[in-house]
Amino acid sequence: MKNLKFYFIILSCSFLCACNESNTVIQTENEKLNVLFIIADDLNCDLGSYGNAMVQTPNIDKLADRGMLFENAHNQYPLCGPSRASFMTGMYTDQTKMTQNNVFIRSTVPDAITLGQRFRQQGYQSVRIGKIFHYDNPSTIGTSGMDDIYSWDQTINPYGRDKKEEYKINTLSPRRYGGTLSWLSSEGQDTEQTDGIAASEAIEQLEGFVESGDNFFLALGFFRPHTPFVAPQKYFDLYNRESIYVPQSSDSYLTTLPVPAAKSVRAKKNQLNLPDTLAQEIKEAYYATISFVDAQVGRVLDKLEETGLDQNTIVVFTSDHGYHMGEHGHWQKQTLFENATRIPLIVSVPGVHEQSARTMSPVELIDLYPTLMDLTDIVVPTHVVGKSLVPVMLNEAESVRGSALTRWRNGYSMKTKRYRMTKWGKEGELGYELYDHLYDREELNNLVSDSTYAEIKDSLSTALDLRIAQANVKPDGLGRQFENAKQLPKAKNITYGDLFDESGQKYKSKE
Repeated sequence: MKNLKFYFIILSCSFLCACNESNTVIQTENEKLNVLFIIADDLNCDLGSYGNAMVQTPNIDKLADRGMLFENAHNQYPLCGPSRASFMTGMYTDQTKMTQNNVFIRSTVPDAITLGQRFRQQGYQSVRIGKIFHYDNPSTIGTSGMDDIYSWDQTINPYGRDKKEEYKINTLSPRRYGGTLSWLSSEGQDTEQTDGIAASEAIEQLEGFVESGDNFFLALGFFRPHTPFVAPQKYFDLYNRESIYVPQSSDSYLTTLPVPAAKSVRAKKNQLNLPDTLAQEIKEAYYATISFVDAQVGRVLDKLEETGLDQNTIVVFTSDHGYHMGEHGHWQKQTLFENATRIPLIVSVPGVHEQSARTMSPVELIDLYPTLMDLTDIVVPTHVVGKSLVPVMLNEAESVRGSALTRWRNGYSMKTKRYRMTKWGKEGELGYELYDHLYDREELNNLVSDSTYAEIKDSLSTALDLRIAQANVKPDGLGRQFENAKQLPKAKNITYGDLFDESGQKYKSKE
C-alpha cells in the first residue's frame, strides 16, 4: 500500500496542470482522486473482455485494457435489492438483514454509513444518476425507488422512451415486464432511452465538475440489461440470431442436485423448455441491450477523457449479480450457480495499469467499498467487512481472500479459484454441491458423492461453515440492526400506453 500511496503522491503533482487537447484545465483543491462508479443491472460476464467473442462491447473492453479485470468476482446475494444494499454498506446480507427487494436500507441498518454517504462526509460531491439502490424495474423508473437520501448531494431519475412504449414490448406474461422475459427492438435514438438520458446527465455532471473543481463520487446506474430487454434497432442488427447458441438441459439432470438447487432452476415455469427460435430471439435481445449499455458507457468515458478528468478519476464498472441465459435450463438470476453469482468487475486507476491486468483471485462485491476508501485515502468505517483489493491491483498474483461467499435463501455457496462448494440448510440437511472448475466450468457434474473428492469436500465444507459464521457476526460500529423489515407494496406498473392512445390523446376516465 505504501508504494501505491507514494505513486499517487507523485501522480497528483500533475493533476493541477493536466489539460486535454482543447486546453481544458482541471482545477483541484486537495489533489484527491475522484470516482466514477458505473453499474449495470442484471449483467453477466457476456462481454468481449471476459471472453465472449460474439457480444460486442468495445467501450467496456477498452476500459479493461487500462484497468484491472477481476475474473473471479462474485455478488453476495443474486437479487437486486439485497446485493445493492450489501455493496453500498460493505457488509454481507446476514449483516444488513436484507434478503428481499422493496426494503429501505435504513429500516434494517439505520446507522450504517453507505459508500456515497462516506464520500459526502469527506467533502466529495456525491451524485446518483439512475439505479444504485433497488428499483422495481421497470415500474419505478423515473422515481427514487428504494433510494437512500443520506447517500447523495444530488439525485437524478431519468425516464425515457422505453417507459412510454412498454405497451409495445414482447413478453411471456402479459402486462409483466421485469420479472419475466420481455424484449423490444425500439425505434428512435439512444438519447431517448432511459439509460441514454442517464449517460447524457452524467456527461453534464462531468462538465460541471470541470468548472467547479469539486471532487466527486458520481454513481451512474443503468437499468439495462435488466428485463425488459429494450434497445434501439441498430443494436439488434449487430447480431445474427440464428448463430446464437442456446444451452440444453434435461430434467434428469435435476436428480443430481439438492432439492433447493433443483427448484431454483425450475422456479419460473413459463420460461422452461422454450423453443430454440424463441430462446435465440430473447438471447439476441439481451446481447443487443448489453451493446446498448456499452455504447452509453463509451459516451461517458469519452467525456471523461475529453475533459481531462480521466487523469484523476478512478473508474469502476460492475453489475449487481449475474444472469442465466438458458444455462441449467434456467433464465434470469436467483440461483447459486456461477451464472448468477459471478459478476463483471473492472477497476481502472489513473496510471496504475498501462495495459490490461487480470486476476483469478476470488473477490466479493463488498470489497469495492474498502478498495475505494483505500485508493482515495479515506478511513474505512468500522462496520465495513469487505477487504481492500489494492494489494491485488498492485500484484495480480496476490489474493486478499481464499474464497467468495454468496447466499441465496437457505443456501450458501463458496467459490475458490478452482472449486465451488454449496450448502443447503442450516446444517447441510438439504444437501451439498461440489464442482471442479478445472474440468467442469459449466457446473453440470455434482461431485459431492464422488469418493475421489471426499477429502476436498470435507475441507471445503469446513471452510464454508467458517465463512458462514463470519458473515453472521454483527460488525463493530454498526449500531442498530433490525430483522424482518417489511417490504413496501410493489408499485403498479403504469405505462404511457395505459394513459394515452397511439395519437397521444389521453384516455377519458371511466369513472
